Amino acid sequence: MVSRDSAKASPEQLLYADLLFYGCWASIFIMIITYVIYVAGLANPHIPLDQLPHLWRLPVGDFLAQSGAPHGWGWALLLGKGDYLNFLGIALLGAMTIIAFATLIPAYVRQKDMAFLVIVIVEMAALLLAASGILGAGAH
Repeated sequence: MVSRDSAKASPEQLLYADLLFYGCWASIFIMIITYVIYVAGLANPHIPLDQLPHLWRLPVGDFLAQSGAPHGWGWALLLGKGDYLNFLGIALLGAMTIIAFATLIPAYVRQKDMAFLVIVIVEMAALLLAASGILGAGAH
């Protein structure tokens, strides 16, 4: 049995872990800052605060129609609005795994480790496909 002290992480594993760690904290920091911007009214919202209680009671189709809220990736066009600005941190948090996986590709190419290279590429493709909304399974 391998003891915990004798287990060594490869440089690739450490880079992956560091990117996830710092990227997730950066995402949370961005969410906090953008929330403060929204609550302080420093950026005008797409949906005025006084309309929210009425709109929240509606079925989703009616909510989208009456509020003009986008669906899918349409939120990215509204990043200048206070109520959609906080999606930036959420999107970064969701993308951190893909970003961290991407950093593994050069190392596995250099090492000629085809098994791990294929696993990383397939995993990234699956995550990107899920996030794209192409499958129509309510990914976002």
